[in-house]
Amino acid sequence: MPIDVEAIVRLHREMVVRWHQKGEVDVPYDGGFEAIVCRQFTYNYLLWHEEDIARSPDVGDARIAAVKRAIDGYNQKRNDWMERMDDWITDELQRQGISASPNARQNTETPGSVIDRMSILALRIYHLEEEAARPDATAEHLEKVQGKLAICLEQLDDLSRALGELLEDIFAGRKRHKTYRHLKMYNDPELNPYLYRARKRKAG
Repeated sequence: MPIDVEAIVRLHREMVVRWHQKGEVDVPYDGGFEAIVCRQFTYNYLLWHEEDIARSPDVGDARIAAVKRAIDGYNQKRNDWMERMDDWITDELQRQGISASPNARQNTETPGSVIDRMSILALRIYHLEEEAARPDATAEHLEKVQGKLAICLEQLDDLSRALGELLEDIFAGRKRHKTYRHLKMYNDPELNPYLYRARKRKAG
């Protein structure tokens, strides 16, 4: 199978540590599926930290507006690159001449969607581990954090195992694979009523 799920888990873990240490995101991969996974992860990483700013009570309205626009942009790219992961799988299936069997079933969630969820868990685990290492944390706080961390680690194990099983089924032709387009409307000036009405008012 051309996709190593354990390598994806390591990539998420290594990149979240790397980017926090560097203070910026980068993609240290020349190409292939891992480069797409890493690029998609950059947008979840950036989204996570913009969301932190948006919830800060001491941030002014102008900054909140800028953060909201950044969140919309990152979320659009996050979904675009999720689709690219699934497109890569479609292309690889075609390259290998693999077709789903006539009675093959289809999952409600694509591999790209699962990897997206795994990347969010990688971020949550990193930040929960930060909380667990706080020197000023109370015993009650630590207990809550450790409980949440245990759940996240279990969920990551569940997702990575399920992803491996799904990919095995897809590349064996036992499951159908299809890229689902998210078709976000809010960033499209032709589909967002507020944007196209505002444009018409300005033109008039």
